[in-house]
Amino acid sequence: MYEPGHLHRGNSLATGDTPTYAIDLHYEVRKDAAEGPMLHMTLKGDIAGTAFEESFELHRDTAFNFASVVSRLAHKHGLPTHVLLISHEHEEFDLMFEDIRQRLDAHSGDPVDLDHLEKDGL
Repeated sequence: MYEPGHLHRGNSLATGDTPTYAIDLHYEVRKDAAEGPMLHMTLKGDIAGTAFEESFELHRDTAFNFASVVSRLAHKHGLPTHVLLISHEHEEFDLMFEDIRQRLDAHSGDPVDLDHLEKDGL
């Protein structure tokens, strides 16, 4: 389920090697005095009965790698790698991508500062 600023994914029935999970991703744009607009994301949930919470920020020009960061964090907390919380095949990805783009006032072809890739751990 997606609404601007929030994505929820869940699986209430464990099947095979896929555990139960309920994960919420919340995001907003914050202004940083030194870095400019930053996409702040909080990933919070439960995977196979174990709760977790992670927050991270991405620079305006690297924010569109959010799905990779979200997947890496979910897998770190026990979600099997074959389960994708958000991917290009999900309709919500397009909606979320466009919402983030509007919030950051980002445009196709905007330059990327390669130092931001390192700072953001990408």
